[in-house]
Amino acid sequence: MSQDSPDHEAKADVADDSFVIRVNEHFSDIEKADWDRLSGTAPGSHPTSYNPFISHAFLSSLEESGSAIAGTGWLGQHLTLEDGEGRIAGALPCYLKSHSKGEYVFDYGWADAWERAGGRYYPKLQCSVPFTPATGPRLLASGTVDVATTRQALAAGLKTLTERLGVSSAHVTFAADADIAAFEEAGFLHRTDQQFHFRNEDYGNFDGFLDSLSSRKRKNIRKERATALQDGLTIDWLTGSDLTESVLDAFFEFYTDTGNRKWGRPYLTREFYSLIAERMPDDILLVMAKRNGRYVAGAINFIGGDRLFGRHWGCIEHHPCLHFEVCYYQAIEFAIERKLEFVEAGAQGEHKQARGYMPVTTHSAHFIPNESFRNAVADYLEHERKDVSRFSELLSEHSPFKKEN
Repeated sequence: MSQDSPDHEAKADVADDSFVIRVNEHFSDIEKADWDRLSGTAPGSHPTSYNPFISHAFLSSLEESGSAIAGTGWLGQHLTLEDGEGRIAGALPCYLKSHSKGEYVFDYGWADAWERAGGRYYPKLQCSVPFTPATGPRLLASGTVDVATTRQALAAGLKTLTERLGVSSAHVTFAADADIAAFEEAGFLHRTDQQFHFRNEDYGNFDGFLDSLSSRKRKNIRKERATALQDGLTIDWLTGSDLTESVLDAFFEFYTDTGNRKWGRPYLTREFYSLIAERMPDDILLVMAKRNGRYVAGAINFIGGDRLFGRHWGCIEHHPCLHFEVCYYQAIEFAIERKLEFVEAGAQGEHKQARGYMPVTTHSAHFIPNESFRNAVADYLEHERKDVSRFSELLSEHSPFKKEN
């Protein structure tokens, strides 16, 4: 099978006496109003739980831009649940995948073990937001049907789709706690991992945050910030109408440079950035570094209801500590100014803790139909969860904050 084109197609819809679950290959097959009602992302309605990545605008832009499509190994298999009156009462974003790229919860070892044993790991089902290691809802429920019942039905529907397609497994990554509980009840295996998030303890400004740190960490951050801007660099925050095509051109050059070095090629197309700037401009923050009138580095962030999500960074000039300034310290300043409670700084990175970002556990769920393979993975995950927990405890003992904080 080519890595660029899954060779499975969606099977028949799943149904019982009380609901129907349909499989949709394209977000254009799902009404935007229905999806945003389920995900809590309707325009103009931004509760504290608002997550921009699960919005129809973001997910459809990934598809329409050619970033997450069958040709790149992401064939849509999005589930929608209809109640007895034909109304959409639940949904789940899902893809049939021919690889494990762009997921940030790594299963390459599982794939290797299964294929060495004579199995075929790919394609697999992946319930996630492509290229986005940010926790959010995956089992979307409207409340027209009991929420718990909707979640159970969607989890069961994902299992049924896995079995009907005859694929090795289904994976739900960066899922919210309530979703993990529903998946565990449905027989999925539970996996944990770790990220580093900043928490805004009602700091009045960045100096207020610095005052909460130990003296050594406080001095180091001040030194890094001064170093980052010593070559005459300045920082701009760009959002809303500031996101012009010329600005996006500059940022895409930064993103492309990073993508070429880290992944071999960038995951996201240039058109993707134009689409999201058009559809959700107020949810985007570009932190751009300028020198001699020209942007030379930048990071893209997304603004949620109570948090800032840091995503991609890149540069065309290398300056000491500029990455820390653009990605971490500017994000903290923005969160404090906007009174956002958290900054999520993306996947991995123990170095973030010295800069005020503390360890947080993330969760995923995994369905493996083959019993022997499932038992082997379950044993591995039991040990891995203990290791993640122990490592988090160890990191917390070396907090950068004053002991009283």
